[in-house]
Amino acid sequence: MLIRDLRWLVSVADNEHVTDTAATLGVSQPTLSRALARVEGELGARIFERVPTGVQLSPNGELAVAAARDVLARYDQFLAELSSRLDPDSGVVRLAFLDSMATSLVPRLLRAFHQHAPAIRVLLSQEPGHDILRDLVSGACELAITSARPAGDYGWLPLQHERLVLIVPPSHRLRKRRRVDLAELADDELVTTPTGFGHRSQITGLLAEAGIAMKVSFESADLATIEGLVAAGLGVAIVPGQFAGQSGTVGIALTTPQARRTVGLTWRTDHPLAPPAARLLAFIEATWELSSVDPGFSGEAAPRGT
Repeated sequence: MLIRDLRWLVSVADNEHVTDTAATLGVSQPTLSRALARVEGELGARIFERVPTGVQLSPNGELAVAAARDVLARYDQFLAELSSRLDPDSGVVRLAFLDSMATSLVPRLLRAFHQHAPAIRVLLSQEPGHDILRDLVSGACELAITSARPAGDYGWLPLQHERLVLIVPPSHRLRKRRRVDLAELADDELVTTPTGFGHRSQITGLLAEAGIAMKVSFESADLATIEGLVAAGLGVAIVPGQFAGQSGTVGIALTTPQARRTVGLTWRTDHPLAPPAARLLAFIEATWELSSVDPGFSGEAAPRGT
């Protein structure tokens, strides 16, 4: 049965007359009668009994109409909530982002967007790159900030470039060096992200190109935690430059030109974005300037004019 059938069922129950209800609904009496018969056939029970003045509910009909009212109320509530979520001025955007962006890029971006569209709510999900891709596929998030453009039907808007640096404990033998070749780290232990993380894959690739494979001492999904472990003398790490020195580590530039990553905004292109998400994307495209975050620099990507 259709939602329309349930609405017609309730209308007949309220009016207690098929012909008058058909006129009120703007349909023919035979069309309404066929709809009622279809509902009764699907339910396997008579809903209305004929009386001299029209129709009245049978005991089973009272149960059916009460249930129909509940279904229609929930359906109308669903439509209202969905309309609110999709409203381009006051709806909801679901944004996922890398843990490493939690205290830098994301707050700056959202501060600018909130000034532009204060009534739009942004639901945030902070997670590793492989979980972000899963959520994009499932629709759990609409926009995502990650360090690699997904393969397939995805848009990609670079937001900032980041130089990867070596961080060492303050007592490390290389602490006074300005630049280091990765091959010099063959005997050091590495603190890095777990296998399966995009950052881990990138670091493993850089080390392979340098002809070394470092022993991993500790793993953490959080780059700030990795920096703290290095500061405690538990190994060395390769991280984006903005993490160097946060808790006492020493940041050293790498000679490898490929030691960098680009962070960008991505979204599925195989179907249209909901209006609030499309508005956030359009705002970023119109206002964001791509820039670099390198060791020794304090600037990072920011809205134009700020």
